[in-house]
Amino acid sequence: MSAINTAEDLLLLRESVDVEFKTAAGRDGKGAVPESMWETYSAFANTVGGTIYLGVAERKDGVPEITGIEDVARVRRDLFNMANNRSKVSANVLTDDTVRELQIDGKTIIEIEILRARRPVRPVFLDGNPLGNTYRRQNEADQRLPDELVKRMLAEQIDEGRDGHILKGFGFDDLDGSTLKIYRQVFANREPGHPWNEIDDLAFLGKIGGWRKNRETGEEGLTLAGLLMFGTHPTIQEELPNYMLDYQEQDAEDPGQRWTDRVTLDGKWSGNLYEFYRKVYTKLTDGLKVPFELKDGERQDDTPVHVALREALANVLVHADYSDRASVLVVKRAAMLRFRNPGLMRIPPSIALVGGEYDCRNRILHQMFRYVGVGEQAGSGIPKILQGWQQNHWKQPSLTESTEPFDQTLLELHMLDLFPEGVIEALQARFPEGWDRLGEIGRTALAVAMTEGTVNHARLGALCEAHPVDLSRVLQDLTHGGFLESTGGRGAVYHLPGEAPATPEEVFGRAVSEETALPSSPVLAGSSPVLEGSSPVLADSSPVLEGSSPVLAEIGSRDSQGRFLHDRLHLPLIDNLDNLAIPFRHRLESLAEEPRTKGKLDREVMVEVIKKVCSGHFVTLRSLATLLDRKPNALREGYLSKLVKARDLKLAFPTTPNHELQAYVVVIATADASEREEPGDSPPVST
Repeated sequence: MSAINTAEDLLLLRESVDVEFKTAAGRDGKGAVPESMWETYSAFANTVGGTIYLGVAERKDGVPEITGIEDVARVRRDLFNMANNRSKVSANVLTDDTVRELQIDGKTIIEIEILRARRPVRPVFLDGNPLGNTYRRQNEADQRLPDELVKRMLAEQIDEGRDGHILKGFGFDDLDGSTLKIYRQVFANREPGHPWNEIDDLAFLGKIGGWRKNRETGEEGLTLAGLLMFGTHPTIQEELPNYMLDYQEQDAEDPGQRWTDRVTLDGKWSGNLYEFYRKVYTKLTDGLKVPFELKDGERQDDTPVHVALREALANVLVHADYSDRASVLVVKRAAMLRFRNPGLMRIPPSIALVGGEYDCRNRILHQMFRYVGVGEQAGSGIPKILQGWQQNHWKQPSLTESTEPFDQTLLELHMLDLFPEGVIEALQARFPEGWDRLGEIGRTALAVAMTEGTVNHARLGALCEAHPVDLSRVLQDLTHGGFLESTGGRGAVYHLPGEAPATPEEVFGRAVSEETALPSSPVLAGSSPVLEGSSPVLADSSPVLEGSSPVLAEIGSRDSQGRFLHDRLHLPLIDNLDNLAIPFRHRLESLAEEPRTKGKLDREVMVEVIKKVCSGHFVTLRSLATLLDRKPNALREGYLSKLVKARDLKLAFPTTPNHELQAYVVVIATADASEREEPGDSPPVST
């Protein structure tokens, strides 16, 4: 059943990566299938799916407007006729259930739900030729795919497994003997009575899929799986020039240092997958702080988290497309693990999260790992990872695909509690009569509002797998039921009753806010020279943000470091660098030294510097821009807005996100010390 039932429901949508509006009026105004729709059809089918609405126009402000379709029967008939015409489109992914007619405000529109096409029929292309006629969705646009990517999709379409073919010119001597010996020892320890333990290495390799004979041609030799699992770095790269393995341990406290420990193809070890797995798994589990379990009264060191990490590491290796340009990358930080493999998933991420559907790119490799107790072959790998994280009440893992700069699949595991201890109990006590009637989405919304101060549509969508319209309905129901209050219209921010977030007017005074918040103000324009590090606007004589400003003096005070204090903010705020104590300012400038002294900077380094500077206090846009020697608008659009969206930074004034007095602080997912910091304390910025 469609999630769109009223005009209000439709207004909750905008064109996005999975929504497209088409007027579809036709020449006679009665309705027709627009030609441009088929590019979107191809793009949705080749990416993550999506929904096309015929009879809906998009206004310049992005808001949909219902125009309706008069001759619905003709449009529906033409739609299916074209979808079944192979000279028009290569595959029909439509059914009667996915093409729906909706009556809204006396007008009829057609909702076309396009599911991601199954691998055997991808790519879905137009006009009988995949080259030049295959599309993929990128943000809100349909992107024509280059021939190289189309050919890779065609290869995926044909090959059930990519690692089973016999390699010409490679033999047993191209393998690393010590790796094979270790593998056989692990196998024998697990299966001490197995008959394969008695055969020689070549025969054993044949049993596990590393050596194969073609019964039709009589050809035999090393398989790609055998080379990847037991080969050496130089020989593997002869077959796969883009082959690259990389493990990094990163210290978030030192943004200038890219890693503290690394395993990569440096010639100091074999460079094959099995040795990489053994080295990296040991490092991933080293220092892992998870409670042990008891089974029959005995301690079990192999916890669900250990199982999850084995699955994650095995998945990144067996699902990788080693012919693609991205590298296999595993990153370990204090409270986060990231796994990246080249190539997109063969099944949609939403299905992989549920489990039960198995379509591995390198099936023999998967089998080889399973023989030594690593990985599942029933499509249950990702659910096992989720289970391990859920048992520890950690934030739900994120599984996504990206096509920029190359096709890649990303799995992020955050080892932070989603909500601080006691939040659910506090909400149950606050809403004793209504809490039990709320669904999972409603409870999550309230928990976020309590722990983070506010919740909005985007934040809730990042935590709950639900249709955007359903999320909007839940927020509206919570508001009508007295669980939440809202501020703003479209893009509303919700909060617990009586706990509205601060506004710049409340904190700085209306006179200052009106003087500095004008969007057209030349003082704050992105190209304005007066916002450089030497800007006279930020000099001691500044009448707006001067420490002795009579407006600020009346409504707030300053701590020993010169940061602004206000009872509507739970942390101190840096509003003007000239007000700071000199030693404290020098410490901040030391943290920002790299951006201040370099014109171009690696994005990851810049992000870590921003987080460090914004740790333990709010920092206004103009103060941050001065510290980093960047233009304010470029800094906000290039970094700050994206970090807020990713929940790495939090806004001081969430109801006015683009206010020129907006300030930012690092998000702490749990009740960490910096979130509980008393305003008079100094933030942890010592070098």
